[in-house]
Amino acid sequence: MDDYGPSTYGDRIADVYDAWFHPPLDPGVAVDFLAELAGSGPALELAIGTGRIALPLVARGVEVRGIDASQAMVAKLREKTGGADIPVTMGDFADVGVEGRFRLVFVVFNTLFALLTQDDQRRCVRNVAEHLTDDGVFVVEAFVPDIARFDRGQRVQTHRVEPGRVFLDVSMHDPEHQRVSVELIVLEDESRFQMFPVELRYIWPSELDLIAQLAGLELRERWGGWNREPFTGEGAHVSVYQKASD
Repeated sequence: MDDYGPSTYGDRIADVYDAWFHPPLDPGVAVDFLAELAGSGPALELAIGTGRIALPLVARGVEVRGIDASQAMVAKLREKTGGADIPVTMGDFADVGVEGRFRLVFVVFNTLFALLTQDDQRRCVRNVAEHLTDDGVFVVEAFVPDIARFDRGQRVQTHRVEPGRVFLDVSMHDPEHQRVSVELIVLEDESRFQMFPVELRYIWPSELDLIAQLAGLELRERWGGWNREPFTGEGAHVSVYQKASD
């Protein structure tokens, strides 16, 4: 998608994001996990969006700041109770363009993959490392790539079927660059459809570990989910990185 940029996904989906992904994606267990690591903070969320995680963290007493490229997503955050009080830096989260150091930096819901080159992903993790306190941690929630889901480099998947509405995604896979191009498609009442583009560069957990190592971080723990389920190498992972010991 030639015209796809850092803000495209958020700008296009902001109006329906909360209705589609929250409450279906219950933030409770993620907030418990992150609050335990953050203490009183400060914490920094990369791609803070509409505040699905940040606002409950603030309610738990954690000082939170955010970065986001989408004005539309941040506008939704500002409409919510307490959302206007969270400092948000507008820009590409790969730059981590904020001042100060943080007890916790986190990026959830596969959003690290929204950085579309390995160089940008490496730059992001390197910048995160420079913004961590000595005892700080970097938390990444992401899916484990499963290239077997593609047939001849493509896939059509039904996500949800409701009365009068169907949620689909149509995707193409570029294995050389580890890129997936997706259109989320919503069909309604036989007369209306919406399309929302998504571009991803997926990262294998082992590749993420190496990127972290090059940035001076080391894996402290990895789980299969926010409830600290054992990591099986499939599905998803929640990975916690800390500064490497000398």
